[in-house]
Amino acid sequence: MTRLSSSSRCIRRLLSVGNSAIVPASTWKQSGQPLKGFPLRVHHLISHRFSAQAQVSDSKIILINAKSTSATSPYTSHNVTWTPDHGKLLECTFASTWKQVAHPLAGTPIASTFFDSKVGFRRLSDRRTFTAFQRSALSTSCVTLSMDNKRILSGCRDKIISDWAAPDDALTETPASMAQVFDSKILEIDTKTVTVQPSPILNSVSGTIFANRSKAKLQQFLWEDALLDAQKVTELEPSSHVGYQLKHTALHGARRYREAVQAFQIMLARLDSARGMQIRKLRDKYVNPSRAESIIQKLVDVQLHTAPLRLLNTNTGLLCDREAQISAFKMTTEYKQLLLSIMKHADLPMERIADAVATYFHYVMLSHRWGENEPLLHDIKDNVVYKLKAAGGLVKLQSFCKLARHAGYHWAWVDTCCIDQSNNVELQNSLNSMFSWYRRSALTVVYLSDVPPSSKSGALAKSVWNTRGWTVPEFLAPKVIRFCQQDWTPYLDDHSPNHKESVQIMDELEDATGIYERVLVAFQPGMRDARQKLQWVSTRATTIPEDIAYSLFGIFGIHLPILYGENAQNALGRLLQEIVARSGDITPLDWVGQPSEFNSCLPAHISSYAAPPRALPYLSEDQIQTAVSSLRHTAAVEKASKLHDQLVNMSAPRFANCRLRLPCIVFPVTEVRRSSGPDQEASSTYTVKADGLDDVSITTEENLIQFSRLRPTRRSFLLVRPWDRRLLEQPDFADEENLAGCPPPDDSDEVVSDLPGEEEIADSEPNSRALRLIVRLGQPFGAFLLAQQQGGEYKRIASDYDITAEVKNVSSVHAMMDIRTLEIL
Repeated sequence: MTRLSSSSRCIRRLLSVGNSAIVPASTWKQSGQPLKGFPLRVHHLISHRFSAQAQVSDSKIILINAKSTSATSPYTSHNVTWTPDHGKLLECTFASTWKQVAHPLAGTPIASTFFDSKVGFRRLSDRRTFTAFQRSALSTSCVTLSMDNKRILSGCRDKIISDWAAPDDALTETPASMAQVFDSKILEIDTKTVTVQPSPILNSVSGTIFANRSKAKLQQFLWEDALLDAQKVTELEPSSHVGYQLKHTALHGARRYREAVQAFQIMLARLDSARGMQIRKLRDKYVNPSRAESIIQKLVDVQLHTAPLRLLNTNTGLLCDREAQISAFKMTTEYKQLLLSIMKHADLPMERIADAVATYFHYVMLSHRWGENEPLLHDIKDNVVYKLKAAGGLVKLQSFCKLARHAGYHWAWVDTCCIDQSNNVELQNSLNSMFSWYRRSALTVVYLSDVPPSSKSGALAKSVWNTRGWTVPEFLAPKVIRFCQQDWTPYLDDHSPNHKESVQIMDELEDATGIYERVLVAFQPGMRDARQKLQWVSTRATTIPEDIAYSLFGIFGIHLPILYGENAQNALGRLLQEIVARSGDITPLDWVGQPSEFNSCLPAHISSYAAPPRALPYLSEDQIQTAVSSLRHTAAVEKASKLHDQLVNMSAPRFANCRLRLPCIVFPVTEVRRSSGPDQEASSTYTVKADGLDDVSITTEENLIQFSRLRPTRRSFLLVRPWDRRLLEQPDFADEENLAGCPPPDDSDEVVSDLPGEEEIADSEPNSRALRLIVRLGQPFGAFLLAQQQGGEYKRIASDYDITAEVKNVSSVHAMMDIRTLEIL
C-alpha cells in the first residue's frame, strides 16, 4: 500500500480526524508504489469491518471489507467522510452538496465544504443548509468537526490549518430557505491559522483532536480504537501526561493490566516533571507505584500472618509457601487491578484494599478421617498435584483441590501434606494455630469417605468421621461448612453454600454430638462452660493419645507446648490445670473415674467426663425466701454475715507444678467403717462420719482405712466442699470476657440456673446475701474425700464414685466455718 512520508504524516493525522475530508494531492508527498487513482480519504468503521476510499481519477467511493478485501459497488463522489458518531458514510459531489451513501447506518448532521470558499452545516433529513461560514482566504478543500460538534477545522492548498471560532448564535437553525441562508447568514469569521510544517503548535492542535477522539471511544468502550488514538497523542505530545493517561485507561479497559500500570507510571513521571499549580493538584490525586505496592504488601503480610504456612494453589496444583503465595498474587489480574486502583485514588479507604487482599487469599480447609497412603509434604513438594498418579489418598487430595477451585477459591489446605511433620517447631505452631485457621477459612469441606452417594439422613451421625477427636474443633471453628459424600457430592443433596444454615443437617449433628445447634452454628472459643466442652470429646478417639487433649486447645483458646511422648495423662493434666488456673472454674474437677498421676483432683482419662455432672437438688426462689425468713430470727445472722465475708475474700483455685491450691469448706472425718461389700465384689461401701455433716455413704473399689474416735488413725482424712464462687450469686469474674461463647441450655439443671438477678438481691433487706448463701450451703453437695500425706499435703481418694454430703443443720453456721486453702497433690 502507498505510504505517506514522515514529513506529511502529521497533517494526514489531523485531517483524517473527526470525519474530515483530505486535501488534494498537492498537499502530500508520496512515497512507495502508487495506487491506481490517488486515495483522497481512507477511514475505518468502528467495527473495523469496512473502510471507505475516494479517488480523484474516477471520483468514486468504494466500501472495502477489511477481512475479505471484497468491495461493494462504487459511488460517484469527490470527497467522503463519516459522521461524527461513525454512523453514516457521506459523500461530497461537485455540486457542492452532501448526500448520504446508501448504507444502512444511522447518523447526525455533518459539516461540508463548498467550492465557493464556504463551509456549511447541512441537515441530512431534508438536505437543507442552515448555516454557512465564509473564509476570506483560498477556497476550503477539506473540513472536519471536533468530536463535540462545536468547533471546525479546515485545510486548503496553502498548507494552513484553520481553527474556526463561530459566534454563539452561528449554529442556531432558522426556518429560512437555503437561498435565504446564503444571503443572510454568510458570516465573516476571523480564523486562527497555523503553518503545517514545522510549527510545534500543530502537534498541540493534533494532540487535542486525537485526545478528544480517544475519550469519545473510551466512552463507547472501544478500547483498541481508543488506544490507537492515545498512542498518537503520546507521539505528538511525548512530554504531556494526557496521552499516557488515555493509554492507561484504554489498556485498563482492555484488561491489559501490566501495560496499564506501565502507562500510568509514565503518566506520573510526566506529571512530576510538569510545572503549574493545576498540574500539582492533579498529581496529588495519585499514589506512586512504590507506595501502592508497599500498602498492598503490608496488608498481605497481615493476612498471611494468620494463615497456614503452606497452601495448595488450586489453579496450578503446586504447594506454595508464603513467598510463593505472594509471587503468585503479584502475577494475577486481581493484584494489578488493586495496584491501579490505589495509584489512581489516593483516598481509597484502607478497608477496601484489605478486603481485596483478603478475598484473594481466602482458603478452603479440609476436615476428614485419615486413611491409608495419605500424601505427605515430601510426596507433593515441587510436584503438580493434578499430574500425580491418582491412587490412595492422592485421589482425595486432587478431588478436594478441584472442588475448591470450582468454588472460586485460589488456595486450599489439607493437614496431611501442608505441614512438615518432621519439623517439631512447625508442627507445634501448626497444631496451636489449627483452630484459628479453620476459624478464618472461607470454607471448610467435611469429607465423609464412608457415606455413599444419595445417603439418607442419619448417615452423617454414623460416619467414622464423627468419632474422631480432631473433628470437633474442625466443625465448631468454621463459619461456613459443607458436608460431602463419598463421591464429593453434597450430603443430602443440599447445594446451599453453608450447611450450618441447614436445619436438617444441624439437627442431625446435634443429636450425634450432644452439642446444641445454636452452639454448632455460632461457637465462640473460651473458658465458659468448661465441664460441658470436656463432655463433648469424652467418647472420641485419636490415633495419638496426647491428641485428645491437644485437639481441645483451640476450643478453650489455650496455647500450650505440644509435647508428643509426654503421655495422655500429662497432656490432659496440663490442659485442665490451665483451665482451672486461668478461669477459677472448678467444674472440671467434677468427674468420676480414676485419678491422674498429674494430680489426684484430675481424671486420668477424658472419658471420665462422659457422664453429665451430678444432678443435685436445688431450691426454687420461693423455697429460698422461706428459708431465709426462718433464719433471720435466729442467732445465725451474725455468723452468716461473717462467713459470707470470709468466702467473698477467698482466692480462686490455682495450679502450680502439678499442685492444686483449692479453697474449701472443710469437715474433718472422725470415723470410717465398712458397711457392706463381700470380698468377692470389686467395690465396697463405707459409712463415713464427719463433723457437721450427716453420715456419708461412700462406694469405692479402693481399700479405705477404717478408724473411729475410739480407734483413731495417725493420718488425717477430710471431707471437703470445693468453694464455688457461683454460690455468691454474683457474675462470674472469670467468664466476663467469654459471654459471647456458648450460653447454657434453656433446660439447664445447674444450681445457678435459678439464681435471681442482681437488682432483686440488692433491693432486699440487709444480710439477705449472707442468709441466702447459708441456705444454699445447707443443700446436698458433691464432696471430695482427702487423705493427708507425709509432707502435710493431701490427695483425693475414692474418686471412682460420686460422694454426696449434706450439713446436719443449716442453722448451725459454726459447723461451716472451717475454711481453708488446701494443697492437693
